[in-house]
Amino acid sequence: MTSSTKNVAFIGLGVMGFPMAGHLANAGYTVTVYNRTSSKSVLWLESYAGKSAKTPALAAQNADIVFICVGNDDDLRQVTSGEHGVLQTMKPNTILVDHTTASADVARELSALCESKQIGFIDAPVSGGEAGAVNGQLTIMCGGPSDVYENVEPVMASFARFSKLLGEVGSGQIAKMMNQICIAGVVQGLAEALQFGQNAGIDCESVIEVISKGAAGSWQMENRHKTMLQDHYEHGFAVDWMRKDLAIALDEAKKNGSTLPLTALVDQFYADVQKMGGNRWDTSSLLKRLV
Repeated sequence: MTSSTKNVAFIGLGVMGFPMAGHLANAGYTVTVYNRTSSKSVLWLESYAGKSAKTPALAAQNADIVFICVGNDDDLRQVTSGEHGVLQTMKPNTILVDHTTASADVARELSALCESKQIGFIDAPVSGGEAGAVNGQLTIMCGGPSDVYENVEPVMASFARFSKLLGEVGSGQIAKMMNQICIAGVVQGLAEALQFGQNAGIDCESVIEVISKGAAGSWQMENRHKTMLQDHYEHGFAVDWMRKDLAIALDEAKKNGSTLPLTALVDQFYADVQKMGGNRWDTSSLLKRLV
C-alpha cells in the first residue's frame, strides 16, 4: 500500500494531532482533516496544504489510511463507530491507525470492528510530547498484525523518529501505560531532589549538571529541571492528561494482577496539583506542591 498511498485522513487536531497531520501534508500526502472544533481545521488549512471535512466519515471516505488522535475512549468510539464515524465510510483493505492514548480494551474492540469490515487496525500511542510532535520526533508504540504495521510504518515516519511493533492489538496501549508509569516515578523523584537541594542551600543547576551525566540522568532531568527551578509549567504534557493516562494504567493493573503503589501515590500528588489550579500545568509541576 505504501507505494501507492496518496490519500490520508487525520481525525483530531489537538496539541499532538495538529503538527502530526502537518508533517503528513509536508511529506506529500493528500490530507483531509477533521476536528470537533472546526476553527482548528481552519487554522490548520492556513498552515498546510489539504482539505477539511465536516464529519469523520466524510474525512475518511477516500482515505487509504485514517489516523486518529483524540482525547479518550469515548471520543475514540464517537469518531470511529459513531453515527458519523470513520468506519461508516472506510473501504475494505484500508487501514485505521489510532494514536490516542486509550485503554487496551477499546483497542481490541476497534480491531474486531475493523476486522469485520476487512479494515486493518493498529493501536499506536505516541510519546514525545508537543515538542516531539512539532519536530516530527515522536516515538510510537504499536500493536497489531505485522503486515498492517509494515504498510503504515513508512507513512508514520513522517512524524516519528522511532516506531516498533510490540505484539498483538493492545500492545501499543500497554506499552504507553508502562511509559507513563515510568514518567510518574521519575518526575516525582526529580521534584523531591530539587526541593531537597533548595532546602539545603546548594546550587541545584550545578548539581544537575553533574548528576545528569551519571546514573540519575533522565530525559525529564535534562529537559525539565531548569523550568521547574524557574517555577515555569506552561508547556508540555498537562496534568489532566497525565491523570487520565494513569487512571487507564491503574485500571489495567487491577485486571492483570499488578500492584502499582508508587503510581497510585503520584496520581494522588497530581490530584493535589489539580486542587491548586494546575490542571493545565506541565507534569513537572509536581515540584509546585512541595514548595
